[in-house]
Amino acid sequence: MLDDDRFRSLIDDRARHPERIAERARARRRRPLLGETGTLFLVAADHAARGILKAGDRPMAMADRRDLLERILTALDHPGVDGLLGSPDVIEDLLLLDALHEKVVIGTMNRAGLAGASWELDDRFTAYDAEQIEAMGLEGGKMLIRLDMADPGTLATLEAAARAVTALARRRRVALVELLPAAREGDGTLRILKDPDALVRAIGVGSALGVTSAWTWLKIPVVDDMQRVMASTTLPTLLLGGDPGDRAREVFEGWRRALAIPQVRGLVAGRTLLFPPDGDVVRAVSEAAAIVHGR
Repeated sequence: MLDDDRFRSLIDDRARHPERIAERARARRRRPLLGETGTLFLVAADHAARGILKAGDRPMAMADRRDLLERILTALDHPGVDGLLGSPDVIEDLLLLDALHEKVVIGTMNRAGLAGASWELDDRFTAYDAEQIEAMGLEGGKMLIRLDMADPGTLATLEAAARAVTALARRRRVALVELLPAAREGDGTLRILKDPDALVRAIGVGSALGVTSAWTWLKIPVVDDMQRVMASTTLPTLLLGGDPGDRAREVFEGWRRALAIPQVRGLVAGRTLLFPPDGDVVRAVSEAAAIVHGR
């Protein structure tokens, strides 16, 4: 799907014709956010922008951009994949490759909370802003909020996210708010909490960000007692894929159960599908698509 000639053309366009990115964005054929099934299946490709290259047991799995693009193209070629969540560089590569027609495209916004950094929870907005999301014709923007009540960096991120939700809503663009309760271990390592009560509290905070929630969608992990977790909101919600390691079968079953809840409208998954343990991207994407659209 990305032979030598096509890859060289992409690199040449980057160097000689940067104006083609905006041209391809204007020419992109768009589609409604939700299709006939009323669900949404997005492939995530914004990890490298936060310094995350690991997938499974491979610490540098996503370091090769051509390999990553080939895997994304394979996923996007599946009719059950509705679109992409990506950082500006990845989205622009795919625009130059003419790979985003009839796809929902969500641009990631805050990526400065680098994995393992001392400032990780002061997750500043260093990628897309609402103005550029509108200018590029994207369907929305995604922001990540890791809530740690003991870290003042959380407050700065919340304030910035509230401004972003407002700016997107004023442009009638989706604000996809990813919520992850978090805490520091004794050695300073950041840990994501899997406690349903912590996630319910996070949903309450994230749902109220900005001057309106009319265009807000949530993105949350699958935890225990998802029925009770989802009872805390009426907002449309997408499930977070994450990196399951050797627990892929368990993770897929968790998606299946959670998608039976009416507020859950779909799935955003990246490493789980692009770097499956058996290497079969088509199989992993096909199984996830059947779970999302077959309910």
